[in-house]
Amino acid sequence: MGKSWADDMILSYNDVVLRRSDLDILSGPCFLNDRLIEFNFSYLTSYYPSADISLVPPSIAFWIMNCPDTGSLRDFIEPLKLSEKKLVIFPINNNDDVEQAEGGTHWSLLAFEENANVFVHHDSCGGLNEAHARKLYNAVVGFMGNSNSSRAQYLECKDSPQQANCYDCGLYVAATAKAICCWYGSGQPGEGLWFSVVKEQVTSSAVTDLRSEMLGLIRNLQ
Repeated sequence: MGKSWADDMILSYNDVVLRRSDLDILSGPCFLNDRLIEFNFSYLTSYYPSADISLVPPSIAFWIMNCPDTGSLRDFIEPLKLSEKKLVIFPINNNDDVEQAEGGTHWSLLAFEENANVFVHHDSCGGLNEAHARKLYNAVVGFMGNSNSSRAQYLECKDSPQQANCYDCGLYVAATAKAICCWYGSGQPGEGLWFSVVKEQVTSSAVTDLRSEMLGLIRNLQ
């Protein structure tokens, strides 16, 4: 049998390939998949071009979090040059099955900021992904930041904007990543962290609008 209509490619953007089924996800109140998170991060990388920022694709973040061998992890991470970045943003997925693609039921975001030497976890569902965020933090913290600095700390942000349904977590990740990049791009890193910018920009209405904005962006890029 040939590929189904839903599997038809509609857009190739940088290294991300989107399918018709991805448009269906954005058209309805659905959980964002890995491809849409990766597309959003890739677009933000183009919109906020800086050698100091790295937005890590979901597949890479998942592999780092679940890699069982420290030696293999080092060989994988070092070419990414994360230690040279001032700001690194990871998407967190609560999939515990390494053999299941597109698994998990919840997205959150872990952001590293070098000046403050801290990893901050933003979770739109009351810290549901905290254990997974800490797992990624423990896996990657030794490869991040200035080698002359002390070990970066982990911070669970208790004031992260909260979703009001069971499917918008990926949009909250996208909106929060955008707000953090905006904060960094505005030249504010010397004035503390991005919490006030996230609180101002990541509102329920902004998140709702982001679904249609992403849909429109994809159609414009086709």
